[in-house]
Amino acid sequence: MTIYELGETALVRAIIRNLDIEFEDCAVIDLADAEYLVATTDMFHRVTDFPEEMSAWQIGWMTAAGTLSDIAAMGARPFGLLVSIGLPNLPPAFVESMIEGLSDCAHECGTAIIGGDTDSHQELTITGTALGRVRKDQILRRCGAQVGDLVCVTGYLGTAGAGMRALELGRAVDDPVAVKKLFEPVPRITEGIRLAESKAVTSMMDNSDGLSLSLYQLAEVNGCGFTIHADSLPVLPGLDMGLGLELALYDGGDFELLFTVAPERLVDARNACELTVIGEVTPVAGGITLDKTREIERKGYRSL
Repeated sequence: MTIYELGETALVRAIIRNLDIEFEDCAVIDLADAEYLVATTDMFHRVTDFPEEMSAWQIGWMTAAGTLSDIAAMGARPFGLLVSIGLPNLPPAFVESMIEGLSDCAHECGTAIIGGDTDSHQELTITGTALGRVRKDQILRRCGAQVGDLVCVTGYLGTAGAGMRALELGRAVDDPVAVKKLFEPVPRITEGIRLAESKAVTSMMDNSDGLSLSLYQLAEVNGCGFTIHADSLPVLPGLDMGLGLELALYDGGDFELLFTVAPERLVDARNACELTVIGEVTPVAGGITLDKTREIERKGYRSL
């Protein structure tokens, strides 16, 4: 079996098992009495991650957004972004615009680029490394969900997937909101911090690879199942219901937060940010189902 056949999640699981570390959105480092340092890194490639229609500025923005989304998933406040870029022979103006996009997204999230590296490469390759800080009593992890907790998400699901479909059909002009979501996702930094401060959340991660894969990852960590309600999934108004459901479950790129909340703390979570309750945590024997009638397939965006 090759690593492509194995898949990214299984490969990462094998790596962290050998390293004896936890499967989280970020590494968690104990540096101070009251705070953790969290750190994450993400790699992006021109061919597999950036549609041809994206501008240089949008390539930079998406790289920063995808990296900082992991900081948001821990309830942390970002305080630095390191960027390493492998560059083919590109026009200097393209590179400058890309760096501007990186910087603009970082500033939007309350941080800045603090360093990095450049090198020559056959394909444009960008690696973002983000650092964040979070109080020890507020850090949010993937583990912690309890049977009976409510499953919640921020924003709309499947919007980036709708943008990709519009591009594939040559209808980008007809669906500018979805295409903008695909090209210029906004990390849920503020929402993550406020949810952490509310102390209402029992587990959390971002759903960058799609809702289905994220649910399966949470289920494995927590030893639980999930029931998701189809009519509760928040999709962009105007999407065909059948297509909207498919995109919401299986398409990635939204960079929204997926989290569980104790039922008695739902008001506190709602006071922290706008959210949608889409289901509940069930015993592991219940599996991961849609309306308790059919199993949600384990599929979504795979980078390998």
